Order: sequence, then C-alpha cells, then structure tokens
Amino acid sequence: MANASSSMVAAKPTTIYTLAAAVVALMATASYANSKPLDGVTLTIASMNDGFSNVLVKLAPAFKAETGADLKVEIMDYGTLLTKTTADFIGDTKGYDLVTMDIVWAGAYAENKYSVDLTDRVTRDAAELELDDIYPVVLKSLGQYDGKYVAFPLAAYANVLAYRKDLLQAAGLKPPATMEDLVEYAKKLNDPAKKQYGFVANGQKGPAVAQDWMQYNNQLGGSIVTKDGKPALNSEANIKSLAVYKQLFTEAAPPGAIEYDWGGREESFRQGMAAFMQTWSVGAAAYSDPKVSNIVGKVGIAVAPVSKGMTPQYGVGGWGLAINADVDKSKQDAAWTFIKWVSSKKIHKEFNMLGAGGFMRKSEMTDPDLLAKYDFLPVIAETYEHGNGEFRPRIPEYPEIQDLLGTAVNSVLAGATTPKEALDKAQDAAKKLF
Repeated sequence: MANASSSMVAAKPTTIYTLAAAVVALMATASYANSKPLDGVTLTIASMNDGFSNVLVKLAPAFKAETGADLKVEIMDYGTLLTKTTADFIGDTKGYDLVTMDIVWAGAYAENKYSVDLTDRVTRDAAELELDDIYPVVLKSLGQYDGKYVAFPLAAYANVLAYRKDLLQAAGLKPPATMEDLVEYAKKLNDPAKKQYGFVANGQKGPAVAQDWMQYNNQLGGSIVTKDGKPALNSEANIKSLAVYKQLFTEAAPPGAIEYDWGGREESFRQGMAAFMQTWSVGAAAYSDPKVSNIVGKVGIAVAPVSKGMTPQYGVGGWGLAINADVDKSKQDAAWTFIKWVSSKKIHKEFNMLGAGGFMRKSEMTDPDLLAKYDFLPVIAETYEHGNGEFRPRIPEYPEIQDLLGTAVNSVLAGATTPKEALDKAQDAAKKLF
C-alpha cells in the first residue's frame, strides 16, 4: 500500500502540471490568434509633402490592422526633407526608418550608402511584388542605381502639359504640338486686364525653380550634363532655353510667380489664372475636384511638347521608399513588409483611389475604377512606355547642382543677371564637384 499510496501521491503533481501546461498552451494559442506579426513595432516615415503624404496617413490604420505595426508619417517640404534626412543618415541618429526618396537622390543614396540595398529582397520576393506589372522605367529610375535597389518605387509621375481647353477653343487654337507653339500661344492668351495669364511655372529660389527650368530645358533641347555625366550647365542650348524661360515669366506669367513653388504654381492653375503649365501628373487629379478647383471640366492633359525636330522626351519623375541603413535588422524587415504592402496591387490601387496621384503599375492604367476617376491615365501610360528616367540626371552630385541652378535661374528671373552670366558662374562651381 505504501508503494501504491506513494505512486498516487506522486501522480498528483504530474497531473496538476499537465493541466497547468494545457491551460498555458490554450492561453498562448488564444493570444497568438489575436496577435499580429509586427505587434509593438513603430515605423517612422519621413515623407515629402506631396499627393501621397496624407494618403499614407490614411492607410496607416489598415496597415496596423493587418500587421500590428504603428505607422508614423512625418510630412515635410522638399528642402526640409532633404536636409533632415541627410542629417539623420550622416549622424546615424536613426530618426527615420523609411524615407521617401526623390528619383534624383538615387545617386547620392547609392554613393553614400544611406539606404539598405534591397536587391536581394526584391529578387527573393519578386513573385509577391508582381514586378512584371510595374513599368520598367519606374523600377529602374525610382528604385535602382547602378543595378542595385537603393529604394523601391512608391509614386511615379509623368512630365505632362496641362492646358485650358476652353481658352484654346475660344482663341481657335489646338493644343501646342511644339515648344515653339507653346511659347507663341502662351503670349497670345496672356491678358492681364482679365487676370488671365498664358503660362505659370515655379520661380522660387532653390529646388523649385531649378526643377521646373530643367523640365523646360529638356523640352527645348538642353541638358545640364554631357553624355559622360560631366556638368554642362552653360551650354549654348541651356543659355538659350533659360532666355526663353525668362521671356515666358516676363511676358506671360502671373505677378508673383517668381515666388511660386510647386504648391503656388498648382494653386494658381487650379484657380484659373493660367492657360498652360508644364507639370508632373501628380497634380492632375485635383483639377477635377470642385472642392479645390475652379476649372473642373476645362483642363486637358497631354505629353509635354518638345522643340521642332526633337524626339519626345517622355520625362519620368517621382518617389521611392528607402530604408535607413542605420536601423537594426528587425526594423529593416518591418520596413520591407510595409514597402511590399503599400506597393501591392490591391493597396496601391487604393493608394491612388484616395488621391495619391502616383500611378506606376500597368494594371492601374486599365483599371475601370481608376479610369473612371482619372481620364488622363492613357497619357501617363504613353509616357511610361517610352519613359526617360534620366530626365534630370540621377548622379551623386545632383543635389549640389540643383542648389547652384536654383540660385542661377532665380537670379535671371529677377533681372539681376543674364542667362549666360548666371550659368557660367554655376558651371564654374559645378566643375569643382567632379
């Protein structure tokens, strides 16, 4: 009996332990069922204040519901974004896990190793990413540099011409077929007495005027670098195009346009002040929104014209998402999860339905819902099919060259110097960067 009794007594703790383990296991199973793979993770994105920034904020709850991760979006203007994120990279302060990367920063990101090389991840997850559905020019220009992914595309833009159909029709004009036509029509449609102007563009000193002039410069046959990537800021073609840009500002732009950045330029067009505006397609959706636009139903969108005899340029711009190389591996993996999520067919369609304006998938160009909302998608598709991702050179020295041009072009518009003098000075400074 003693042995039996001892056996029974010994059995109790084992039974209790087994029952406790079962309860723990059951609780763990229930907890797991309610858990998410990124519970407790917070991802901070440094975002350009563009069409997609507020959409990222709107999508954050859906990402949290699916993965458990909180998404914090810090929205900045272009100059602040470049300054703060560069300081974060250089200082290894890990303030941002993800950064929206302008297409023209790719060279600098690659050379300085600011961001995680995503090449292996892209290769591994190619099927999930459905790369064949993303235009090649977008994959290459918004993500890659020297064959490696320094970022992954988020929002691609087409360089387009926005024009007032009603004003052209009233004047018996067709959309301009060449840049020469554009200049002529802009001056013809300029009527300050009616507060109606022929043309609007960025004039503000810094990145705004530099980037807008570079668009016109390409359309007029200029280039700020040679074929081997060296600076050519004061080429004859560039001097001539800057003179044309100055002429348009002097003879056909609204008062105060010299202070416009992208927001000011777009606002003036939406309010009906200008007949023509060469722009990025991201702004086009707002022209049909009666909440912000006075020109609903009066706007046409076309591939931006070039000078007579030139091959169309089909400029492509936009933003990628880069992962900060300084953050730890777990944060890098979480950031990659977000990139895959936001760029997926399902979410990226919603991204654009919410007004981000960053179309980049082939399927988006034929999607009935998107086409019903954005009738200009065929123009974007044409641009991407022939796209020029080097519309502005993506070289490592680009940010510094942009600064030089931002000062030079604005000084010409202000009448402080001539196109040749300004570009000669900028060229001398640019040569020191190489």
